[in-house]
Amino acid sequence: MKLYSYKVRRDFGFAPNPFHGVCTLATCKPKIREYCQVGDWVIGTGSNEERRSGHLIYVMRVSEAMSFEDYWADPRFLRKRPNLRGSLKQAFGDNIYFRSSEGAPWQQLPSHHSLPGGHANPANIEPDTRVNRVLVADKFVYWGNQAPMIPSAFRTPKDVCHPSQGHKCNFPAPLVGAFLQWVRSEETWGLRGEPYRWNVCNLIGDRN
Repeated sequence: MKLYSYKVRRDFGFAPNPFHGVCTLATCKPKIREYCQVGDWVIGTGSNEERRSGHLIYVMRVSEAMSFEDYWADPRFLRKRPNLRGSLKQAFGDNIYFRSSEGAPWQQLPSHHSLPGGHANPANIEPDTRVNRVLVADKFVYWGNQAPMIPSAFRTPKDVCHPSQGHKCNFPAPLVGAFLQWVRSEETWGLRGEPYRWNVCNLIGDRN
């Protein structure tokens, strides 16, 4: 079991997508999506850009890993296909990649990763699809704008927060165990807050 940690630069509820009872990581972070195994944990911490450094945005225990094709076709995740004219939960859906046949070019639904007007954005398609893998978690906590401060015991001498791009995962086993024990002690599994950027950008939260 490993713990993967990275910085969530902009928290829109897109990567990760914590809605409809399942937390998914289907875009961005290709290295984590490539190497993370079922049973591993992923955490996203706040960024300096949003003045959320040291806060825990979300934690997920990976229960499944699947291809974009399987994610697209699975009826469980149809609600994660985006609709830019729908609610905020719909607008920030992450089930955005499909193709007509194996080896065909990837198609991108109008989404948070598209260009204005919903046109496909090659600058996002390439890094997103570099690794054909989606991480799924039915056990997760997403705090978003309610993100708690990570206790100092997990900041020094080995910091669980990754300060820049990329990720880190080579944490000592005792640190991982203690950190997960703290997470479990919160007993707050599931969706606990709205994405931070919904308020910053004057968006109206959809709590339904």
